[in-house]
Amino acid sequence: MASIRKEVVIDARPDAVWDAIRDVGALHTRLVPGFVVDTTLEQGARVVTFGNGLVARELIVDLDDAARRLAWAVVGSPRLTHHNASVQVFDEGARQSRVVWIADVLPHEIAGYMGERLEQGLGVMKKTLER
Repeated sequence: MASIRKEVVIDARPDAVWDAIRDVGALHTRLVPGFVVDTTLEQGARVVTFGNGLVARELIVDLDDAARRLAWAVVGSPRLTHHNASVQVFDEGARQSRVVWIADVLPHEIAGYMGERLEQGLGVMKKTLER
């Protein structure tokens, strides 16, 4: 299994960054607009439409306010046999946050593509939250 880890420092308070991340139905408006163009909530899941047209159903595995960590798993994808991911927010001083995004995926061959997507998503997240 390929494990991908990407991180970024965001010039915003950790609580503000976590508030946007934990709002699981607002990816397209509060967190990564354009990278994600629509999010629809279902019981225990969200359906995410990405800017490139890809649609993914993501089961919400855990939302941990104390650890500022969100975990999810993509299900029913024709390209992925396995995908679980998490995003966690860490204090990086009083006015900065470190966001760590980890994704475990199969098949191995998709790891390069997924790594690029994580970097792109973190870039949009940084730009959005630093406004």
